[in-house]
Amino acid sequence: MNDPLWLGALALAMVVTGLVSGTLAGLLGVGGGIVIVPVLFNIFPALGIPEAVQMKLAVGTSLATIIPTSIQSARKHHARGAMDVPLLKAMIPSITFGVLIGTLLAIWVRGTTLTAVFATIAVLVALNMGFTGVDSRLRETFPTGFLRQLIGTFIGAISAMMGIGGGTVGVPLMNMFGTPIRSAVATASAFGIIISIPATIGFIWAGWGNPLLPPLSLGYVNLIGFVLIVPSSMLATPWGVHLAHTIPPLMLKRAFALFLGITAVRMFYSLLA
Repeated sequence: MNDPLWLGALALAMVVTGLVSGTLAGLLGVGGGIVIVPVLFNIFPALGIPEAVQMKLAVGTSLATIIPTSIQSARKHHARGAMDVPLLKAMIPSITFGVLIGTLLAIWVRGTTLTAVFATIAVLVALNMGFTGVDSRLRETFPTGFLRQLIGTFIGAISAMMGIGGGTVGVPLMNMFGTPIRSAVATASAFGIIISIPATIGFIWAGWGNPLLPPLSLGYVNLIGFVLIVPSSMLATPWGVHLAHTIPPLMLKRAFALFLGITAVRMFYSLLA
């Protein structure tokens, strides 16, 4: 693992991953995790990392990289006035509660279970975003009371288990319940901050001292991946934010569905193989 060629290839792969994930973070409000997790999941076996820790290491590292990227994305969306701040504030408690549940489950279950959860949710969201119109929704206003808190808990729990920033689940749910797609993307970018910080702490704690983890890992967070992905992601995030406010909303939904569909196919293939 100290071979210069190996390190150079790893560095290049992480930079490219960061550029792609940063663009998607600004474009779709997904925090980049929907790209980072499957990429790392495919890189780790080639590096000889034990299968028992591959998925949890991918999820934990992804969550860590989402912290700074989501902060930057949320600030830029808020500056454009697209974020639904009252809805965001109302959902913070339930999303946080969901993150705690999801993190505990992710720590307890096997890595293959996390892979199955990731792929299944990705398929459902891709089908919804790919085959419904931009104005397709179940109701015109977002629910209040218990239902709102239930939605927030679901977003937090699933996102923590998948290693994503909340936009993958939050954007289609908010859009289905009456939130315009641009506002949903902007608001979901802030979900990543709420989700990634406590979940990252949980994954660091859970993997602390695990002898199967590769060098330079802080629990289930690999510091090499974090250091290389974060700056390239932050560089590319403004590109995605610009695209989110210039391309047609329906095209935005279709692009979201395409990326999720590709991700799901790759994950299901890994399970069957």
